[in-house]
Amino acid sequence: MSCRSEHIWIQPITGSRKTSNFCWAVILFLGSLGFLLVGTSSYLGRNLISLFPSQQILFFPQGIVMSFYGIAGLFISSYLWCTISWNVGGGYDRFDRKEGMVCIFRWGFPGKNRRIFLRFLIKDIQSVRIEVKEGIYARRVLYMDIRGQGAIPLTRTDENVTPREIEQKAAELAYFLRVPIEVF
Repeated sequence: MSCRSEHIWIQPITGSRKTSNFCWAVILFLGSLGFLLVGTSSYLGRNLISLFPSQQILFFPQGIVMSFYGIAGLFISSYLWCTISWNVGGGYDRFDRKEGMVCIFRWGFPGKNRRIFLRFLIKDIQSVRIEVKEGIYARRVLYMDIRGQGAIPLTRTDENVTPREIEQKAAELAYFLRVPIEVF
């Protein structure tokens, strides 16, 4: 849902707060919690989960391995929840023809460089470029070629967009910025 007028175009960018990330974080948390509870119940010799009798699972080696998988899964799940809460990769692209500026803002990981803010003059934009790699893992990425800076990605590499959608997005942006389109 972008905000667009005659001279300004603001396009919000979805970061880590995607539905798939929420689903994976919940699934990973519940699965790893189950592994940890089964490993702990085999160590204690009591049934913490009624589905798996602790007498059937020996602590050495199955209980240790399940506990290890549970702890590792909790670490990965906490990493996912942190990236979701920090909204890593989220931000906006602002194209302003009136001022002749392009501003790209993204949230990063906490620290000194948490806010990523890039500014360019519209006159330094050489082209809007589409990079297409077909195959099992098709990849379609929209770039902006900046004179002296190289190519800056405007879309996520894991974003599933159809060829028509990426072409339409590139055509609208190139028309708005009045630059050519390149396809690689």
